[in-house]
Amino acid sequence: MKPDIHGTYEKNRVARLLGRPYPLVQGGMAWVANAALAAAVSNGGGLGLIAASNMPPDLLEKELLSIRTLTDKPYGLNIMLMSPTVDDAIALAEKYRVPIVTTGAGSPGKVIDRLKPMGTVVIPVIASVAHARRVEKQGADAVVAEGMEAGGHIGELTTMALVPQVVDSVNIPVIAAGGIADGRGIVAAFALGAEGVQVGTRFICCTECTVHPDYKRAVLDARDRSNTVTGRVTGHPVRCLKNKLTAQFDELDKTHAPLDAYERLGAGRLRAAVVDGDVENGSVMAGQIAGLVNDIRDAADIIREMFSQAERIAAAMAERSFPRPSAAVK
Repeated sequence: MKPDIHGTYEKNRVARLLGRPYPLVQGGMAWVANAALAAAVSNGGGLGLIAASNMPPDLLEKELLSIRTLTDKPYGLNIMLMSPTVDDAIALAEKYRVPIVTTGAGSPGKVIDRLKPMGTVVIPVIASVAHARRVEKQGADAVVAEGMEAGGHIGELTTMALVPQVVDSVNIPVIAAGGIADGRGIVAAFALGAEGVQVGTRFICCTECTVHPDYKRAVLDARDRSNTVTGRVTGHPVRCLKNKLTAQFDELDKTHAPLDAYERLGAGRLRAAVVDGDVENGSVMAGQIAGLVNDIRDAADIIREMFSQAERIAAAMAERSFPRPSAAVK
């Protein structure tokens, strides 16, 4: 077992909770996070997630059966609580005794009540201190504090602002998400008090990810200003890469279009990008760190390099002495 920035991963609460060598969770990205990707991340030492999203129950069941043939390691299921198929996802998680479930977009009460008694670890994704406190009282085992740097549906607070406030407000472990793509992000997250990280965008560009090659290319070609947020006025903002679709959303904002116009424009656009490779008219969801993604590698290699880099940075920091304030500012 390699040392981490707090000693050993064996002492890390998130690693113990997940039953994984590394305290890393792969993001539950709709249409992206399938059994192939989840198994690759779990086999690589992290925790892979299948995204239930709005997936029909028969297809989700196939994914849950598939992952059992691809890995014998712990894996998880991400359940979107506002999905019309949420009850089916919960039932399948119960049927197949999914070891770990993350939740988003709502109150995880019914997931906790249904799945925790059978031993499932439940980890809600939250975007505020109030939400973190609420799910802790409901019985959550940990929380993913996701900053607005993340791809897809986002909250209002940045990772740097959100994570330490959540850490100070709950006793359960906190997993940082949003803006983490390499070892520097891991060290920063741990410095903020997190005990693990969730990584999404980086895994779009791994060998085992089955998204359309043009989607991967769009992420690889992204720069620091390639990102934008659509639908702020709807109350459901989404972070993605700029293209013709995001320009159309901008026009809706300018004309104060009704909410149903946003829904019509956005319907089916994520699938169009991920599956069909329409990166101009589809929704290319990706986080602000897309500009840091420069190659396609095996998921296991990505994970090992991230934590190796984090360990090197932490060791270098430990040897550094921080500057002391001068007498003039004491």
